[in-house]
Amino acid sequence: MTSPGARRVRRTIAFSLVMMLAATCGSTLPDQTRPEWASPGLIGGGGWPFAHRPMDATEAAGAAYLPDSSVVRLADGRVRLIQFGGQQPITVPADDPRVATAVRDDRGWLAAGRIPGGDTVYRDMAVRALLDLRLLTRPNGATTASWYRQWRYVWPRDAAFAAVAFLVSGHPAEARRVLRFLARTQTEPGLWAARYKLDGTPVTDGRRTQLDSLGWVLWAGWFLDVYAPAGEAVLPELWTMVRRAADHLESSLDVEGLPPPSSDYFERDPGKEQDPRRPTLGVVGPVLMGLRAAADLADRSGRQAEGRRWRQAAMRVSDAIARTFTPYGYPRSPVPGGLMDTSVTFLAPPFAPADPGVESAVLEAAERLRLPNGGVLPGERWSGNPDVAWTPEMALFALNAAASGRVEDTLTRLDWLDEHRTDLGALPEKVDRRGRPAAVAPLGWTASLVLLTLASLEDRLPVPPA
Repeated sequence: MTSPGARRVRRTIAFSLVMMLAATCGSTLPDQTRPEWASPGLIGGGGWPFAHRPMDATEAAGAAYLPDSSVVRLADGRVRLIQFGGQQPITVPADDPRVATAVRDDRGWLAAGRIPGGDTVYRDMAVRALLDLRLLTRPNGATTASWYRQWRYVWPRDAAFAAVAFLVSGHPAEARRVLRFLARTQTEPGLWAARYKLDGTPVTDGRRTQLDSLGWVLWAGWFLDVYAPAGEAVLPELWTMVRRAADHLESSLDVEGLPPPSSDYFERDPGKEQDPRRPTLGVVGPVLMGLRAAADLADRSGRQAEGRRWRQAAMRVSDAIARTFTPYGYPRSPVPGGLMDTSVTFLAPPFAPADPGVESAVLEAAERLRLPNGGVLPGERWSGNPDVAWTPEMALFALNAAASGRVEDTLTRLDWLDEHRTDLGALPEKVDRRGRPAAVAPLGWTASLVLLTLASLEDRLPVPPA
């Protein structure tokens, strides 16, 4: 593990953004193969399409990615890759010309954009996150949560974050592909299914619509307009998507100014919440942000009537939050003694303007959710394993800290994420009580959040105006 002195050096470098140290390579954790562990990372293919296959965990000992690539050098010196146009991995000598071709393609793609965090000690984590997002994104824009079983689907929420991560890393074409996929799968009323197959077919497993996804997709569409190069603004089909989603959110508000109860990123039946009659903060926060983003996007594109209407809807939601959530300290459900969770960050930078009361609630939630292994739980009284930390939630707190100017907090959380990657350097979904990666790796949502955090350390991300 990294010593306290070394961590202080890392923080100093990242804070000053001095590009002086060499990048670290992979995780410092020992190889711990467990029944639930599927793979420490993906082997990728240079070129189109971006095929990927998991690296067998038993072969990962002593293996490592060739720098800035998804090509793996095995412990015996041979190289595992997927050649251009192929689907299956092959193992070849290190001097095989196909190795250089695959590595050159990955490096060329990275060079075409930018690596958030530059050449700080977080560079290796950023490169791995970027290349993993590339591998998880299909030519039709379907970007999956991961590669394995129930993770091999597209969640609109996760896809929105991937699109924004592509934008901050200088890959607008990939962001557009993701957003076009979402535009194609949106229904006429402006909704999305909870998740989709790679061909855009909804997964019919009984999961209800997760209303927070509308807010996240609206945010990603707004981000494209704000962040993309001049002359490459939102395309017509994306405006239709934005209009449908924003109109649906506006029409869904009740007399109190709140959207209806819905599942959120917890993917839990809203009837099991502390207040089943009202939506959780995990729904209300993204809805507010989405309406603000849509209103600003409308104004920027000369559609003032829609902008005024959606801004008024956003004000109704904001007032409702002030009446129902603020008095109790922004818990997940607006009740006395309500349980805290990570969704309080959705009311704070970079998703909303800074507010001292919300910032205090974020810090309180982070403390309540902290685990002995240094990570965090998704929420209080978590129904899952109470000893296992979740990396997306840790990364959400890191992103908020970066966007709020709390640099030391940001770097502490980035250090933890960096130190708990797999043997091959992928960001896993979870970390067990002994500090070992668990569940699936890579996880696209965590990869996106880490890239956004590093980008925010360099230059504060734009915030949808209130």
